[in-house]
Amino acid sequence: MPTRIRSMTLAVLCLATAVLCAGAPAGAQLAEGRDYRLLTPARPTSSPRKIEVVEFFSYACPHCARFNPLISAWVAKQPKDVVFRRVAVCYGRDAWMNLARTYYALEATGDLNKLDGALFRAIHDEHRNLFEEQSIADWVGKQGGDAARFANAYVSFGVNNQTVQADQMTTDYLIDAVPTLAVNGRYVLITPTQPEDEEQRFRELLALADKVIAVARAAAPPTTAHAAAKAAAAQKR
Repeated sequence: MPTRIRSMTLAVLCLATAVLCAGAPAGAQLAEGRDYRLLTPARPTSSPRKIEVVEFFSYACPHCARFNPLISAWVAKQPKDVVFRRVAVCYGRDAWMNLARTYYALEATGDLNKLDGALFRAIHDEHRNLFEEQSIADWVGKQGGDAARFANAYVSFGVNNQTVQADQMTTDYLIDAVPTLAVNGRYVLITPTQPEDEEQRFRELLALADKVIAVARAAAPPTTAHAAAKAAAAQKR
């Protein structure tokens, strides 16, 4: 390896190590196995030039329902070098599969932003039985969506393909619980188990995500890391 390239690589590694240790009291630095699980090799991302954050979730999951408003607010504050996507998990359960198809169908019809939070509330607060295609389509229509367009999207090749890919991605990332966050195809974050208050645990998970994003940013190739740092700085102004 040429000396210049080797020196730049070492500098990037040192910077990433420094970020791991910065901003936390002694004994509280980020640690593999406690704060995150490392995927080796790293999984491919949909936006290679940006830092990708993935949320694995399900509308059927009550924890995901409570996490949704928190992560939505967090996503809105991210700098331009961070991209966010969601993966609807199934775990081989028919009801969860139907809700995964619902997520991708709403995305396809353009109704996701309008009905995303409402669907969580309908299932978990109103205890509506929205686990079958027909009941979900009827509900979409009553909420002001186009039930016919939704029904067509629900059974479309595109939505079917997205659901299969989501199932494969859940397996590839070794996701066994939701909600779970993953950063840049490499770091699967471990949700804190303390304190007992779930909302506070979720807030700590998002703070952890910020730290891991900083690590991913520092570990990027030098030109990419420089551009990412400028984007993050500009976002804070």
